[in-house]
Amino acid sequence: MVALTAARVAERADVLDKCEALRGGFDELAASIEWLIADVPTGESPQWRAGSMKKHVALSIAGRFRENGRPHGAALSVCGHAHRMPAGLPPPSDLPDPRCACVRPPCFSVRSRYRMNFHEYQAKELFAQYGIAVPPGKIASSPDAAVDAAKALGGTQWMVKAQIHAGGRGKSGGVKFCRSFDDVRAAAKGMLGTQMETYQSAGRALPVNLVLVTDATDIARELYLSILVDRDSKSVSFIASKHGGVDIEQVAKDTPEDIHTIVIDFVEGLQPYQCRQLGFAMDLNAKQVNQLTKIMLGLYKLFNEQDLALVELNPLAVLEDGNLAALDGKVNSDDNAEFRHPNLASMRDLSQEDAAEAAAVQNNLNYVTMDGTIGCMVNGAGLAMATMDVIKLAGGEPANFLDVGGGATKERVTEAFKLILSSDKVRCILVNIFGGIVRCDLIAEGIIAAVKEVGLKIPVVVRLQGTNVDQGRELLANSGLAITPADDLNDAAQKAVAAAKG
Repeated sequence: MVALTAARVAERADVLDKCEALRGGFDELAASIEWLIADVPTGESPQWRAGSMKKHVALSIAGRFRENGRPHGAALSVCGHAHRMPAGLPPPSDLPDPRCACVRPPCFSVRSRYRMNFHEYQAKELFAQYGIAVPPGKIASSPDAAVDAAKALGGTQWMVKAQIHAGGRGKSGGVKFCRSFDDVRAAAKGMLGTQMETYQSAGRALPVNLVLVTDATDIARELYLSILVDRDSKSVSFIASKHGGVDIEQVAKDTPEDIHTIVIDFVEGLQPYQCRQLGFAMDLNAKQVNQLTKIMLGLYKLFNEQDLALVELNPLAVLEDGNLAALDGKVNSDDNAEFRHPNLASMRDLSQEDAAEAAAVQNNLNYVTMDGTIGCMVNGAGLAMATMDVIKLAGGEPANFLDVGGGATKERVTEAFKLILSSDKVRCILVNIFGGIVRCDLIAEGIIAAVKEVGLKIPVVVRLQGTNVDQGRELLANSGLAITPADDLNDAAQKAVAAAKG
């Protein structure tokens, strides 16, 4: 269920107009808007004025739909048919009638994609754009370039840090303190071109293609600060602790009283007094509290404007001169908003991602690599998880999670087979498709064509269920290919496990 906040209603009014012109149900929409903003606080005081305005706009839109939304009148569309329009709206030429056979009614869905990670140097670039203090630094792709970076920075002490999409680099030799240019050269040479695995890299060794050379700063204290979407409170929240530079999970386990959380009201936004309260709770002085307030307001603006999923400063350091600075940072973005942020999309480093998973994103497939021998191709995330469970119960191990979506076309099935076969561990492929949106006979034709195109050499077990399932099974049985039809999911899992072991 996607809940639209009142703050979004006004900017999406035009989209809602068009959608409801196609689908009807204006009374229901009006009731939904009124319900959504029922609890928005209003009043004349400054802190509630924004809520009052947003609530007024939302109610106006709801009234417009309730009073004027019923379709009447006609407009000629690009398909040449008379299309009915809601009152008060101009007749756009690209708006089809949902009853026309020439078009398919639009389907609005959100496909969950992978969160994009960023390197430390990229995160710090974003921090600097929003007024968050970071130590100066330069990236380098060779030992000589690292030395040049140190010379450009000046000073007598530097940190050389491997740039990979994982924390825990210091424990794996990915962070070095250097007192001379020779030390910088040696540190960069020892990191660049290597594969680094940390306790946060999920068992993968990530390539080190860049190092960050930054000033070595004298640290008095290390703090922790992060902002993320808290699903429990359904709000953006800050998490902070006076114990930074360590695993925050361990702090929460050992001394939970040192973890501070601020839940942000989506109408009010982050208020300076909340930042000050947090600063004093972390034993900061007045000057540092003011700096923390600026950092937190900058983080909140960054988080919302760039559609991020997580920002973490660990450590947020109190330097010897008493100032605050973000010495390390982690940023995750919400890929569903990638189309709005080409600047973030251009920062993506595919070398840090699983090759198969990166290819799946390019083909709009949900794919996660696993360690088993039975490749899975399923339409629907819930059905895919159930399929993996049944494989485990049958004594097998799934090689992947793969959701091809509702429309299992030949092209999508072909790309899915290629992804599965990119692993040399796969001994059998189990295809489990429910033909609800697409008929089973069309799915079977797509599977047969994809198997021929890919040139599969391993067994394929296919379980189909849904519209025209008998015709689909008959096509598979008569294809002459190494495709084994299955009657149900348990039967399919048992046949797949037997094929993988045989």
